[in-house]
Amino acid sequence: MTTTTSESQPAATHDGGRPGPEPDVETAVRDVARRAQVASRVLATATRATKDAALHALADALVASSGEIVEANAVDLERGRTSGMSEGLLDRLALTDARVAAIADALRSLAALPDPVGEVVRGQTLPNGLRVRQLRVPMGVVGMIYEARPNVTVDAAGLALKSGNAVILRGGSAAASSNTVIVEVMRRALTDLGLPADLVQSIDGHGRAGGVALMRARGLVDLLVPRGGADLIRTVVEQSTVPVIETGTGNVHVYVDATADVATAVEIVMNAKTQRVGVCNAAETLLVHRDAADAFLPAALAALGGAGVTLHGDASTVARAPESVEVVPATDDDWATEYLALELAVRVVDSLDEAVAHIRTWSSGHTEAIVTRDLGSADRFVAEVDSAAVMVNASTRFTDGGELGLGAEIGISTQKLHARGPMGLAELTTTKWVVHGDGHVRP
Repeated sequence: MTTTTSESQPAATHDGGRPGPEPDVETAVRDVARRAQVASRVLATATRATKDAALHALADALVASSGEIVEANAVDLERGRTSGMSEGLLDRLALTDARVAAIADALRSLAALPDPVGEVVRGQTLPNGLRVRQLRVPMGVVGMIYEARPNVTVDAAGLALKSGNAVILRGGSAAASSNTVIVEVMRRALTDLGLPADLVQSIDGHGRAGGVALMRARGLVDLLVPRGGADLIRTVVEQSTVPVIETGTGNVHVYVDATADVATAVEIVMNAKTQRVGVCNAAETLLVHRDAADAFLPAALAALGGAGVTLHGDASTVARAPESVEVVPATDDDWATEYLALELAVRVVDSLDEAVAHIRTWSSGHTEAIVTRDLGSADRFVAEVDSAAVMVNASTRFTDGGELGLGAEIGISTQKLHARGPMGLAELTTTKWVVHGDGHVRP
């Protein structure tokens, strides 16, 4: 399986992260999936109180073990630096006591959210007396394949538990030390609460072959979510026989319209690009209406350059750049690139139509934003831009499960079937039709 990180792995595992010999990876992973199936049945009848107690127990256990987690994370960070990992990816990988506390708080936020399981999506009593309901029910067993993001280990486990699912994690070698400790901490917390530890399992010890086996565990794994670079996502989508929700890369655009307030636009662009660069909702391309360019671009380019952003611009952008700011001539590769770094492509467009056309050509369908004081422009942008999330006068950094009130997210889907945008609790459920009769038979 192609990933963007090296895949040297610890010894193979049988029980959520502890080493042990395993001659047949596919057999081992399928055994993990079977245990996950058995564990998931416990949650099928669990009350919200039970699931919420589990989330609080996991949060408390992570905070109590913060020192151990951060120590293991330091090993991952050192390995990443030695292998030449970019600063953006190192930032994604890094854990501190504060970040562990924030991850734990996300679990507590999940506990405060309504339980989606059992929610009536629709229902009615038919003229013949049959009582029909469509209910939300858990998927069952959810697999996650992801890279360099130890926070995803916790988010995925928490979302799975609250939505009644067991989860199988394949986190990649970049975060191997962090994930091993995190998974062990969560499994211990579940056991102490009287719940099956196999609700959360890792197959990191089986390396790439384990990921491939997970992709082929159709019938045992109900849903697979890849989260990472384009190569990883493409590999999972193309090779998996398990149903996949595709999470896309983030070639994200901010469009500054003709009527935009300059100060507001500069603030939004700076936040979208520089607040945290190694994330999928960070801006990668800035489009500026020609009528706003003279007033906006000098200020924006000066602010971006002062923040250390490398700028790639078209001729119109280069012509408006302050003397103190260097702008590298942009190519088509720049319009197509998800930098995940302090780099930004900038283009001046003649109209809203041209901005939308550029986005439709180059966007990955993740998030786009418009800065404008014209309601008509905002409405057109929302209607014509075909992405999972569209921001009006707000930073693209808000495309995030926690920021949008979902508590956390298991990924951001850029596809259109089943789930689109940040995937929270409801997106990890399916539905079941329940029909009550009184001896009814079909005539």
